[in-house]
Amino acid sequence: MESLTFDLATTPLRTVNQYLHQQARAGLRVLIVNPDGAHAIAAGIDAPVEVTIAGHAGYYAAGMNQLASVCITGSAGTGVAENMMSGKVHVKGFASNAAGATAQGGLLVIDGDAGLRCAISLKGADVVVGGSVGSFSAFMAQAGNLVVLGDAGQALGDSLYEARIFVRGTVKSLGADCEEKPIGASERQILAGLLHQAGHAGVDPASFKLYGSARRLYNFHVDNAGAY
Repeated sequence: MESLTFDLATTPLRTVNQYLHQQARAGLRVLIVNPDGAHAIAAGIDAPVEVTIAGHAGYYAAGMNQLASVCITGSAGTGVAENMMSGKVHVKGFASNAAGATAQGGLLVIDGDAGLRCAISLKGADVVVGGSVGSFSAFMAQAGNLVVLGDAGQALGDSLYEARIFVRGTVKSLGADCEEKPIGASERQILAGLLHQAGHAGVDPASFKLYGSARRLYNFHVDNAGAY
């Protein structure tokens, strides 16, 4: 398997991202060192490559990701994995505001806490947070799953559509039209699978509560459930 190292202390970020956009091939492993909080590192990848960002990343790291597996060994700024389509993004530290915003597919794993508006307007991706999430997380989330092993801030799931929210800790308050739901066998299976994928296989799915939409703020018909 081919491996490459880029040092952002000596190589412009534009050069690195252009390489990942134009020349990356399946199976390639890329190590990016000295990221020093640069913005939009590894954004817009559309190839099944493995990218490790060795340190802290700035805004929109791994945004619009497709197919790639991106690991950030430090923390990430606003909008990590924003509008992700597929693949996996793993943040080993803290993620700032709007992590996974509008993500349509793939898996975002955050080992630490996430800031405000985590998974805002989620459109089908899965987000697993090992710590806690800030206020207004999953605001207007349409589809997909948000799993929180810690606590959730104010207005969780405000104006929620058909996304599922699993929280192991306490919820400061629920947003408009968000309510606790019973966890059935299918939801428990989904949660167990996501915990396994995120490296939390030893965590009991029964320790979580499920939150979803009360369906009072929009026109919902069960025959169209697959479209939400």
